[in-house]
Amino acid sequence: MTKINFLKLKHFIPKQNNTIINTCNNSVHFKRSIALLSNSYQRRDSVEVQAERKSNLFVPPSSPINENDLNKVQNFIDKTKKLFVLTGAGLSTESGIPDYRSEGVGLYARSNSRPMQYKTFLQSAERRRQYWARNFVGWMRYKSFVPNTSHMALSVWEKRGKIDWLATQNVDGLHLKAGSERVTELHGSLHRVNCLSCNNVTDRNIFQEKLLKLNPDFITKQGAMGPDGDTLLSEDEMKNFDVPECEVCGGILKPNIVFFGDNVEKTIVGYLMNQVEKADGILCAGSSLEVYSGYRFALAAKKWNKPIAIINIGPTRADHLATLKIEAKLGDILPELSV
Repeated sequence: MTKINFLKLKHFIPKQNNTIINTCNNSVHFKRSIALLSNSYQRRDSVEVQAERKSNLFVPPSSPINENDLNKVQNFIDKTKKLFVLTGAGLSTESGIPDYRSEGVGLYARSNSRPMQYKTFLQSAERRRQYWARNFVGWMRYKSFVPNTSHMALSVWEKRGKIDWLATQNVDGLHLKAGSERVTELHGSLHRVNCLSCNNVTDRNIFQEKLLKLNPDFITKQGAMGPDGDTLLSEDEMKNFDVPECEVCGGILKPNIVFFGDNVEKTIVGYLMNQVEKADGILCAGSSLEVYSGYRFALAAKKWNKPIAIINIGPTRADHLATLKIEAKLGDILPELSV
């Protein structure tokens, strides 16, 4: 069996738990290793983040996975040699990060708040200021989220040669934290900030320090967390917040994510289409595929007669394209599969 190299994970795993990496390298029983690695992260979480994860606050209700459905997914995985995986927000809800659309627990169900639109961000300095105020308050909690057992399982699959490429609609960086390397962040990453004029890139933690220097007395109670790291604040709470310009050219600074109403770069879409064409199976995990940026890959897979498996709680836009559709928590399925 292929040896798994988890050296990249040492940056994220406490030193006293390095023996877990050896367990992954030397044992065929890697399910226990995945759980141990996940626990290593969870011990470093804030109390607040731990509480959100353990309560499954943002995971919609679903029936327990049955053995028959688990076997169906296992058979699908067994038949693929070059798997293309597309993941969505449903993968990270079990880490404590909410999504937009889940029935009863998504942002749309919990509040009247709606995500920032790209056009609005460009045209309104006031809305940009409000966005960065909310993101400033939410960042420390957002960056502390850690991979769950499903992220870990997919990382193991990659190391064992099962996953040829993974595209994620998520902007949380959790696949990279879990050690996955063959990854495209389809909608970008909240861990970077870009200048819209000169394209200078700033690490989000460094940008947080700049915001803190400009707003040393900005203190407010954190509201409900949004899917993209911002928190819900009143207009009065945000009215005195200051936002820096690009230190290189004075341009507008934007998180390195694709806002609603914006488009994924054509070069990224083209690259991922090539990966889909090369693959012999497609797994869509934790995405409703309502947004065309992800749905297009399911359409392409169907056109090229690729088998498609969808694991998601609730209906998806691509259910009619699927070879296999399972409704269950990803954490009850992915870590249980063998590759």
